[in-house]
Amino acid sequence: MRVQAIPAALAAATLLAVAGCGGHDSAGTAGDGDATPTKAAQQATSGDFGDLKDVCGPGDAKSAPAQGVTADTIDVGVFSDVGFTKNSEFVDTAKVFTSWCNAAGGIDGRKLVATTRDSRLTEVRQRMLEACKDDFALVGGGAALDALGVQDRLKCLLPDFPAQVSQVQNVGSDLQLNETGGASYGRYAGYYDWLLKQAYPKSATAVGTIAGDAPVTKVLNAETGEMLEAAGGKITYQDLYPAAGVSDWTPYAQSIKSKGVKGLVFNGDFASLAKLEQILTGMDYKLDWIDANNNAYGPAFLQLAGTSLDHQNNFADLSGVHPLEKAADNPATGQLVALFEKYAPKAHITLPGVRGFAAWLLFAKAASSCGDALTRTCVYQAATKETSWTGGGLLAPVDLSKKDAPLTCFNIEKATSKGWQPADFEPDDGAYRCNAPAYEYKGDYGKPLTLADVGKSMSDVK
Repeated sequence: MRVQAIPAALAAATLLAVAGCGGHDSAGTAGDGDATPTKAAQQATSGDFGDLKDVCGPGDAKSAPAQGVTADTIDVGVFSDVGFTKNSEFVDTAKVFTSWCNAAGGIDGRKLVATTRDSRLTEVRQRMLEACKDDFALVGGGAALDALGVQDRLKCLLPDFPAQVSQVQNVGSDLQLNETGGASYGRYAGYYDWLLKQAYPKSATAVGTIAGDAPVTKVLNAETGEMLEAAGGKITYQDLYPAAGVSDWTPYAQSIKSKGVKGLVFNGDFASLAKLEQILTGMDYKLDWIDANNNAYGPAFLQLAGTSLDHQNNFADLSGVHPLEKAADNPATGQLVALFEKYAPKAHITLPGVRGFAAWLLFAKAASSCGDALTRTCVYQAATKETSWTGGGLLAPVDLSKKDAPLTCFNIEKATSKGWQPADFEPDDGAYRCNAPAYEYKGDYGKPLTLADVGKSMSDVK
């Protein structure tokens, strides 16, 4: 996210899904921006996307079978903290998708109408109650404090196709189609196995973690420590930095150096990481690796890190999203770039934005299969039948028929002075490596809410 646009005293509270909550905001298109739209990308109104055929198109819908659905339109809500963060990535993605889909004929002839539900960080419940009154479903959005709205969403039986999920109570909650894995499993097990056992095995004896002192990131830091130890790492340094911000990162850098930390996981905002790395570099202390988390995946971190990029090894796991800087190598990503150029030329494509577009595709494909009888039950059940969902080629395959399952594919990026580039992690399936171990958490970090928790069941969903 654009932390530089947020008051410093609130920076830690705006760690929207940092390091493991379904993708992280970045300040613009990753890499060096040299993506070239493919020939397929020029067919903007065909209704095809990537390897998906007829996602959108004309039809003869005549009925109004559910809330938010008429013979002419489908009303959906898009959650975003844009009023607080000033980051419009989910709003931009909704604009691009609905413009393209409606130009192709809509969903069985019904036009998509997307309403931004601006949760402004702390107003999640208020926006959820509004969505419960008007929307057919939630699509392509996310909120940092999303646990505040999940109970009301389940009470009103509102399906959710999120771009990003943050808090444990919401990750994999009922009526949610989450493309980023289940809450019970460590998403970065393959990544940490690679760092500690293959790329830098000597670093396993001295690993450190540091996180923003905020509820979301403190949980993430605990989960991270468990995953690192399971991968064979020895935690020799753990720390938090205050929500009010850090004026001088020197004490943190000195602690890292004095403890001989060789690998560091940073669960925080990339602007703070860049400052820490500048101090470390000035002290001539080089770690074997730094997990910058994929919040840093974008040009803003590269600019802030500056010359420290040549001194420190920064990595990020994209968890199965095709790299944006390699859009020319992937028809679906190239098509996405072209659609943004056509419908939102001033907007940036971000990692959460890519996941958001894939969520829109999932919703549209499922809704299209329902035809005139478009109900919440139909669209949800249709989406859960996707056993190898790739968003037309934007993502590594994900089995959505399994509610709580580990991700099997990962892909690692390295920050360089020339841009973000794929690391040498030995992919075995195109851009991805799909042999990640399944690590189930042993600690108690909370559980996602279910329909039963609010006195409901699937038989109540209409």
